[in-house]
Amino acid sequence: MKPPALLLAALLAFLPAVSSRADAIAVNAINSLGLDLLRQTDPAKGNALLSPYSIQMAIAMAWAGSAGDTRSEMARVLHYPADENQVDRSFAALQADLNGLMQRDAARAVAMQKYGVTNQPLTLTTANRLFGQSGYQFRPAFLDLLQNTYLAPFEVVDFVHDASGVTTHINDWVEKQTRERIQNLIPPDALDPTTRLVLVNAIYLKAPWEKAFSENATQPRPFQTPAGPPITVPTMFLNEPLGYARRDGYRVAVIPYAGGDLQLVILLPDAPDGLAALEATLTSEILSGCAELPRQALNLYLPKLKLEPPLLSLGKSLQSLGMNTAFNQPVGSANFDRMAPRRPDDYLYISGIFHKTFLKLDESGTEAAAATAVVMARFMGMPMHTDPPEEFRVDHPFLLAIQHRASGACLFLGRVTDPR
Repeated sequence: MKPPALLLAALLAFLPAVSSRADAIAVNAINSLGLDLLRQTDPAKGNALLSPYSIQMAIAMAWAGSAGDTRSEMARVLHYPADENQVDRSFAALQADLNGLMQRDAARAVAMQKYGVTNQPLTLTTANRLFGQSGYQFRPAFLDLLQNTYLAPFEVVDFVHDASGVTTHINDWVEKQTRERIQNLIPPDALDPTTRLVLVNAIYLKAPWEKAFSENATQPRPFQTPAGPPITVPTMFLNEPLGYARRDGYRVAVIPYAGGDLQLVILLPDAPDGLAALEATLTSEILSGCAELPRQALNLYLPKLKLEPPLLSLGKSLQSLGMNTAFNQPVGSANFDRMAPRRPDDYLYISGIFHKTFLKLDESGTEAAAATAVVMARFMGMPMHTDPPEEFRVDHPFLLAIQHRASGACLFLGRVTDPR
């Protein structure tokens, strides 16, 4: 039975708009840095999960206050172009589009209710905030830029007299923004009386599938881990036309979330031991290219997942990628003069970057959250096919990404070697 013309019109009215590409710089930076940092994680330690969006958003706010060699060095590692004036605008454009997803989904839900169609709403929230030392001489232009472009309000706190209390306060804010999924982002003793500013991004997602998996179809099935015999894990099944591509050494399947704005991308090596080769060949362009794949009938077998990796301290990884002076290596080299006046015996540097993630994937959809904190300290002294369904069995290590389809930006990026 064909849908009524008015219902079809309502559906078309809320399809995601084609990206203006004002966010292209941010998308390339997010995907490229995400791949760089994923490769920095130790495959021998198993699963890995990052939010490239959250990491970039937090560090971009710190970069906005950098100057001199520190600024150019950070730009190289963060994959920013020579024309730095476009960077802030590009992140703002992507943030605005993501912030609009819930509004569009709410409008879509209202429109569908007129025809007796109800669906679980999508939840996507992103938030930025600055926590700065009372009385410290931050440059007004820097605070205005972060407020107006990154929607990051400035909150006055007192690290000097109550660093422990401020730690609890920031962690409580992150926990609230992520529906309690991210707890204790700032470790004990990470903040002290020399801390002057903490820049934080938090992101939370709860998204139903466009077509839910049937719980009755979930069965224990084998999954080959990197070492040892296969394990048995609860594996979901879906027979649907999905975005699909076969490429050199791997295949890609794309599972849309309700509304079509976001999607889960699965990158599965052909060989059970092919994950390292796949990671080595991936680029930002390849990830972005997964945003629009032709649909093909698939028999998809996908393990249920719950990933909650330990806290990541990203300082050493970023330094190994070449971002050294921002961390005051060598001593005296950090330059954040656009953030606060730099003096020979009193200047800011990054003392730590902390990142934490959560991902749950089941028959109804996906729940994911992440938060990133950049800590600044004061230095003193110095078309569908009709062929039979393709089998797509996710039964050995794979990569996944939660992607914003209009832009190609990966909000989350991970490696799964053991779904348990």
